[in-house]
Amino acid sequence: MERKRNKIVVIGSVNTDMIIKSARLPKPGETILGGVFSIVQGGKGANQAVAAAKAGGNTTFIARVGDDGFGETAINSYQLAGICTDFIIKDKTFPTGVALINVSEQGENSISVASGANAMLSVEDITACRDSIRSAGILLMQLETPIDTIHFAAGLAKSNNVTVILNPAPAQKLPDNLLAQVDILTPNETETEILTGILPDTEENIKKACDLLREKGIKTIIITLGAKGVYHSEIGFVKGFRVDAIDTTAAGDVFNGAFAVALSQGKGHLESIVFANAAAALSVQKLGAQSSIPSISEIDKFIMEWEN
Repeated sequence: MERKRNKIVVIGSVNTDMIIKSARLPKPGETILGGVFSIVQGGKGANQAVAAAKAGGNTTFIARVGDDGFGETAINSYQLAGICTDFIIKDKTFPTGVALINVSEQGENSISVASGANAMLSVEDITACRDSIRSAGILLMQLETPIDTIHFAAGLAKSNNVTVILNPAPAQKLPDNLLAQVDILTPNETETEILTGILPDTEENIKKACDLLREKGIKTIIITLGAKGVYHSEIGFVKGFRVDAIDTTAAGDVFNGAFAVALSQGKGHLESIVFANAAAALSVQKLGAQSSIPSISEIDKFIMEWEN
């Protein structure tokens, strides 16, 4: 089996986001008329896979969708982005994951998520895809699919010398034996506090949190700090790009996908972080999740103009 070091396998969630923007959020039992409705592609796994593909990565996506219109639309959009969709399973019983989102004019939101087929992604599914994972250079995962499945996939990758990147989102506590399988952990501030019990509000606390996580066997921790950039457990602080943010949805997903691409292409961690920061900075200047994800040409142009 040929190993392709530049190949990225993403395992994660697929959601169809149905959004209503209205003057305010409805109270319990209340109906509000006059909202604006839109349907967009979402799910952290899908966001990261699209971000990787658009940033120039050789990307394969492993996921479950329903055998329905939402699933078909999602798969078609991934193919247009250049993602290998051979291992996206159509579930005959459970529907594609859906998020129902109410957004007010003030930016407040109320979200209900039906995980659907995402919750059915199993160890058996990963076993069926094992050769694809073994032949990769990087495995990128998040936490919107079952933990047992994520744990199994991490172990499979680790035993085949595939670099495991885990974005521990949505925030939750994780077992030490899973964390020990992770090469690079990319939490934000909230996720760092959930995992360590330490609020990363000062450099001293950030270092303490990193030390605690490294004691669990993780080689590298990259804490994303929003507009402040990131903190790398060996490099230290790396500044982000100051831009006027319109919508920060999926910025962390874009960072993870772009970082995996740069790393897969042989760039060092510092250069990979700069590339990922640029991708995230571009994404927050547009509305939406996958609709805001920049292309490789846009990222390269942004970095070049910033440096000049």
